[in-house]
Amino acid sequence: MPGADTRRSRKAADARTVLPDAPRGGVDLDGLSTGLDALQSTQHKGGARLGGLLLARVLPPVVAIVLILAVWELVHLSGVKPDYVLPGPGAVWDALVEQWYLGTTLGVIGQSVSRGALGFLAAVAIGTPLGLFVWRVRPVRTAIGPMLTGLQSLPSVAWVPAAVIWFGLTDTAIYAVVLLGAVPSVANGLVAGMDQVPPLFVRAGRSLGARGLRGVRHILLPAALPGYLAGLKQGWAFSWRSLMAAELIAGSPEMGYGLGQMLENGRVAQDMPLVLATILLILCVGISVDLLVFAPLERYVLRTRGLLERAP
Repeated sequence: MPGADTRRSRKAADARTVLPDAPRGGVDLDGLSTGLDALQSTQHKGGARLGGLLLARVLPPVVAIVLILAVWELVHLSGVKPDYVLPGPGAVWDALVEQWYLGTTLGVIGQSVSRGALGFLAAVAIGTPLGLFVWRVRPVRTAIGPMLTGLQSLPSVAWVPAAVIWFGLTDTAIYAVVLLGAVPSVANGLVAGMDQVPPLFVRAGRSLGARGLRGVRHILLPAALPGYLAGLKQGWAFSWRSLMAAELIAGSPEMGYGLGQMLENGRVAQDMPLVLATILLILCVGISVDLLVFAPLERYVLRTRGLLERAP
């Protein structure tokens, strides 16, 4: 019919007006050029973003360290305290260099780090099943849940006298203090992570056959990983602090020479530069473990859950 043909021709003309025909049988040089320009601009933007990322992550800590050292030096030069009470950054640096030339720095750090790592791994091995048990069995949670929270808030140094009486001046006493300080944090972190798992995940896992230990392994633990990782991070902090307290009080030549014993020797000798240098070493170890171990794990967990964008 003529009217139908006329309407079809008008629709075709309107379509060509809105969406022009693409080139047929050839290469769209304009589009190719535009794509290459976009790729080049993306590469330049990626380099700019990388430089901006480095400035954003490296520059602020460097500026903060410089400001702290400047304030420290100004307070030292003001004469508020005598030099033997408040030495300047230069004297503390000289103490670090002296310990390095004596060949004791790496051995002392290695002794404390090995103790801290072993105690932390033992705390994870004990605290993880304990947290699962407390979360799974409601009467047990009601009975010992507040006790775990209380133990977590108890200063670790309070356990040192009891551990020395129980085990003597041995490594066992040090590890006992570390475990008593770290296990409650690991267990409470896992319980908190389990509480945040949506019940829908558990029901979906059961419908797929993930029950019992399989459900814990494949459903609960992966879903509770952010909270569990926060508990592990806090557990390491408690392990490191407990270790320093134990080495500081319960040190002896037979037990080896760690950072805590080095700090105590500086106090006995009234060597304030050595005391501050040891404090800086303890602080650097704690920051290094967080940056090299826990920060990458945390970024990976957040990125896999879509909570953190990938770096350019």
